[in-house]
Amino acid sequence: MDFLSTFNYYLNMPVLELIAVITALLYVIFAAKGSIWCWPMALISTLLYTAIFYDVYLWMDSVLQVYYFAMAIIGWLNWQQAKQNCSHLLPIHTMSLGFHLKAIAGLVFLGMLVGYLMATYTPTDFPYIDALTTVFAVFGTYLVVKRVLENWLYWVVIDLVSIFLYIEKDLQPTAALFIFYTGFALFGFIQWYKMYRQQNAELLSIATDNE
Repeated sequence: MDFLSTFNYYLNMPVLELIAVITALLYVIFAAKGSIWCWPMALISTLLYTAIFYDVYLWMDSVLQVYYFAMAIIGWLNWQQAKQNCSHLLPIHTMSLGFHLKAIAGLVFLGMLVGYLMATYTPTDFPYIDALTTVFAVFGTYLVVKRVLENWLYWVVIDLVSIFLYIEKDLQPTAALFIFYTGFALFGFIQWYKMYRQQNAELLSIATDNE
């Protein structure tokens, strides 16, 4: 796209894609701050992106949005329940390097298998990249719901790969959104790490007081 066509694209951008971009951006901002409001924003954006990605033959991304929608409901309920029971959100925790290495190996195998099936039996574009980003995003979303600190590192890689995918499909606003996503993923990791250290310090203080 040259400058003029890019300008006209943004000027005439469909309203639904604009709403999807804004609500998806708000989801990341609220999630990085550990706010429960991330989940309502996720419900809106995923519903819209389900239709958008299906329309441009990124079918695995479209299916992924359905999963995101379900996980947003589960995440909202889990965080709300924890807040009501403990006057706090679920505690942030970490997983071992071994856990992540095994997870990555399994996800790569699954992504390549799904990519092969998509390449063989569907007209979807970029089947292997689409499948790999999808399976990793499914796992990353699960880690967000469980408030695992390292989830943000997965999202940095997923978002960087997705930028290429959306540029190739001329989804310029969505590609721009994922550039912001990459920065916010780094920001989210820093914020959650600070909260993780703070909660551990509070727990240590409580344990010391009870001795």
